[in-house]
Amino acid sequence: MSRHYPGLAPIDAYGRGGFGFAGMSHRGALLVLPSGIHAWSPDPAALTVADFTLVLAEAAAIDLVIIGMGHAMARPPQAVRAALAAAGLQHDAMATGHAVATYNLLLGEKRRVAAALLPVHHAP
Repeated sequence: MSRHYPGLAPIDAYGRGGFGFAGMSHRGALLVLPSGIHAWSPDPAALTVADFTLVLAEAAAIDLVIIGMGHAMARPPQAVRAALAAAGLQHDAMATGHAVATYNLLLGEKRRVAAALLPVHHAP
């Protein structure tokens, strides 16, 4: 996870396997945290607690984690949900398109929000 944008920015675009933000584009998944936007490389079919290490490390600065699960809403595995709850984090999982819109709205309201976004491979 060496690629990192050191700031907060709305997600301007998604689809075709990636995201656009801050005048840049990124192929693959993203973690959008108070420390910035990080490249993320989980196995979308098998998310683990380890995939959320950076989220958990920044839990004190986050109230809500929006999880974009790809094309459709799906629940993260129980172990992930339990780890987020144990860290005092509320989470909401939804399709990535809805997650991007929700994240942008909450960011615009200056809420303490983070996002874990799996890519989708169609144009929005």
